[in-house]
Amino acid sequence: MAQDLVVSDRLVIPATDLQWRFSRASGPGGQGVNTTDSRVELGLELEACSVLGPFRRARLRERLAARLVDGCLRVVVAEERSQWQNRQKALVRMAELLRDGLKPPPPSRKATRPTRGAQRRRVQAKKQRGELKRQRRNRPSLDD
Repeated sequence: MAQDLVVSDRLVIPATDLQWRFSRASGPGGQGVNTTDSRVELGLELEACSVLGPFRRARLRERLAARLVDGCLRVVVAEERSQWQNRQKALVRMAELLRDGLKPPPPSRKATRPTRGAQRRRVQAKKQRGELKRQRRNRPSLDD
């Protein structure tokens, strides 16, 4: 039943590197909720993972630092009544997390300046607005 975790076409984490834990989930389930261990917890120890190289490991540690507990990445699923469905969802979520963590950082923003035309238009719009307000202020009252 052990299933490898396919992150991308170039990265497949073997089932031996994944740790599964099962426990009773809260919520709906009728009488079976007290007897079935449908809550699934999937863990991946980054340092012990056999297919992650040092570059990937460092990037995951940096990008997923908030989600790591003692160097272990965990995903918990207890949405479905079936343990099998929760296992499938946990695999999908773990793969998404790893894909997002391994993405290269976005290119840095190149600083640009507004063009002369844009600056002129901005100043002109401000002057028009100020002139409109000045005209409103100097209006004669109806009492005169």
